[in-house]
Parts: sequence; C-alpha cells; structure tokens
Amino acid sequence: MQRQNIDTLLPSLALPLIAAPMFLVSGVDLVAAACANGVIGSFPTVNCRTSDELENWLAEIAARNARAADAAGVASAPWCANLVVHRSNARLMQDLATLLRHKPEIVITSVGSPAPVLKPLQEAGARVFADVATVRHAERALEAGADGLVLLTAGAGGQTGWLNPLAFVRAVRAFFDGPVVLAGGISDGAALFAAQAMGCDLAYMGTKFIATSESMAKPAYRDMLVESGADDILLTRAFTGLETNMLRASIVAAGLDPSNLPAHGAIDIGKDISIEGRENRPARWKDIWSAGHSVSGVDTVKSVSDLVAQTRREYDAAREAFSVRISNTRRR
Repeated sequence: MQRQNIDTLLPSLALPLIAAPMFLVSGVDLVAAACANGVIGSFPTVNCRTSDELENWLAEIAARNARAADAAGVASAPWCANLVVHRSNARLMQDLATLLRHKPEIVITSVGSPAPVLKPLQEAGARVFADVATVRHAERALEAGADGLVLLTAGAGGQTGWLNPLAFVRAVRAFFDGPVVLAGGISDGAALFAAQAMGCDLAYMGTKFIATSESMAKPAYRDMLVESGADDILLTRAFTGLETNMLRASIVAAGLDPSNLPAHGAIDIGKDISIEGRENRPARWKDIWSAGHSVSGVDTVKSVSDLVAQTRREYDAAREAFSVRISNTRRR
C-alpha cells in the first residue's frame, strides 16, 4: 500500500513521539502539556465519565493548545483521541459523535476492528490509526481502510503485545508502506531513534509519561515507577484475562502473591470499560498498577516539559552517534 507523507500530516512535532493513551492516567493536563511541548498528546475517551465530560475535555485541550501556540509563536502538536471499539464500550457512538464535532487530526482505535468508526472519521478529515497486536490483525485493519497502524509489541505497559518489535515492524513493512507507530519499550530518545531506523514513523512513550507531574496517576504510583526496574514487571492474565504487564510491588501491596496468582482473569479488576461499572470496582484493584519494560528508564518524577526536553537531547545524541558510526564504517 502506498505510503502517506507523515511529515505533512504532523508538521509541528519536536519529536516523532506520541504520549500514549493510558487508561485512568492520561487527562487534560498531560495531553495539553504534551502538545505544547511538540509531542502528540493522546487519551482514551473512556477516561471521561460521560460524553459531556469528553466535550469539556476537548474544549479545554483546544483552548490550552491555542494559548500555548500564541505564547510560542508556533502551532502546538495535535491531540489524539483513542476510541475503544470493543462491544463492551457502551458509549462508543456517543463519543464518536462528540469527536466528530471537534474534527480531530488523528484517532487511534483499539480492542477491535476500526470498521465501525472509519467512514465518519475519515469523512471528517481524521486519519485513523488502528492498534494491532498481530500481523493478521494488521492486515485486517488495513483491509478495513485504516490509514495507519499502532504495533503493540512485547514490553508495552498494561494489556501488551507478544511479538518482538524488530520482527513485527519488519513483517508489517513487507506489505504496508503507510504510517506505523511502535508501542512498547520506548524508554528514551535513543530507543525512539532506533524505532525510526527500523522503519517506524512514530512511537508511543507511555510509562515515562505516567511518572510526570501532569499525569492523573497517584503520587504512590509515580514513586513506585521510580523505584522499579524491568525485572519488577509481571506479565499475567490474572486480572483481565489478557496478557497484561503489571507492577509486582502494587500486587504485593494489594495483599496478593505475584508468584501465586490465578489464571485467565479469575481476579476481576473491572474488565468492562463501560463507565457504568467503574465505581463498582473493589477499591484495592484501583491500586494494582501497570507499567512496561521501559520502567527501567524512569529515574525521577518530572514535568512533561522536562521529560520531552530530556528525550530530545537523547534523540539528538543517538542520531549524531549513528551518523559518526556510519561515516567511520564507510571509511574502512
């Protein structure tokens, strides 16, 4: 399939980066701060309790982006909504209608085929990227008409993929030349540059944005990320029925043994993402937290501005080092 020019779609980026849409973590403050600093700010629409609240969020994000653009003299990066298209999202069509009124540049669909929302979004001018975890799902999303793909790979926080990112990206690039976003394991600017080198246009960064002062995460959650490393991530199906990367320390704090968990969603932490079920979850499940393998890169709680600036320095250093290596190789 013919490649679309990602540079003309996203002209205002400081980095080829998306602050990942994270359930109960990504909110107005995080999204607006990401956009103001040249990174695509995204959020799941189900983070809003109602479609009316979603309307308010979008209006506030737009207002903050306008103020940031006026102050900086350049446009902010675009915001991006994540629509959960699974049948358990009882509010899907309401949220879609709300989004259409705000004319998003990009929408990411997840947990199902993008087909039900593709036509109205594309007619409104949005590019629709489908979140996929297998090569077959990537093929099906493109057959449905998706404009781009988010490849969910091993090491992503929360509900994760299982394919090696190198293998997944190259397999998809064998049949698709359009926009590809890598999700999973992006811990710094060097990893972001590496994602581009293997054929991705953009990448998600999630776990490190949880540990920012603008995220909706509890302070204890942010602190736990700082204290944890990759070996502290547990892949389990106990909580959702799907393979999910969770922080071991949060499981222990909830009174459970990470080495002796039941299988296949036997522990119900509220699989149904519909708003009606949110308040009925047992309180302790709200304190079992997810994170990806990139938690090893979290060394302190930062502002979004500081995190993006640091990532930019790392990205530029990696690009320069790569240029030097290539130059030295050619001299041999």
